[in-house]
Amino acid sequence: MRRREFITLVGGAAGWPLTAHAQEPGRIYRLGDLHLGPRNAFQNAALFEAVKSDGFIDGQNLIIDERGFGLSVDVLPDHAAAIVKAQVDVIITVGDPSVRAAQLATKAIPILAAGEDLVRSGFVASLANPGGNITGLSMLNSDLDGKRQEILMELVPGARHYAVVACRLLGDKRTSIRHRLKVRV
Repeated sequence: MRRREFITLVGGAAGWPLTAHAQEPGRIYRLGDLHLGPRNAFQNAALFEAVKSDGFIDGQNLIIDERGFGLSVDVLPDHAAAIVKAQVDVIITVGDPSVRAAQLATKAIPILAAGEDLVRSGFVASLANPGGNITGLSMLNSDLDGKRQEILMELVPGARHYAVVACRLLGDKRTSIRHRLKVRV
C-alpha cells in the first residue's frame, strides 16, 4: 500500500468514503500526531478504533506517536520538526495551531487536518481542491452556514424563529439566507 492510500484510509476513518486496499505485507506505517488534547479523547479513540477495524493494529503494522498528545501550543513547532525528522507516513493534526506547526515543518509529508476553517486560515486553497500536502475537515466553515440553517429548518419545519450564536469575525452570510427562507434569526 502506498502512502496516499494509507492517508485515504485514515481520512476514511474520520468519516470520508473509504476504498479498500490491500496492505503491504511486513510494512509498518507510522502516524505522527500533533494534538493539544489527550489520546483518550472520544474523537481520537473513535479514529483509532476505525483504523484498527481496517486492519491497522498499533504495535504490529502501525506505530502511533504517543508523545503527540496533550501538547502545549509552545511545543508544537518542536514536536512537528521531530516527527518530520522521524519520517512518519502521515501527520494527524487537530486545531489551527497544530495544523500551522505541521504546515511549517513539512511540505512533503501528508497532513490530515481538523481545523476551524482550513480555507479561511490559509491552510488549503479550497475544500474541493485543497492542493499542497494538507487535507481534512473544516468544522466552522462559514460558507456552510446557509446549509446548516436549511437543515435546521427541515428538522423543525414549523419554526420561524431561530437563535444563532456566532463570532462576528467569521462574517455574516445569515442575512441573505434569512430573507430567502423567510425566517427571523
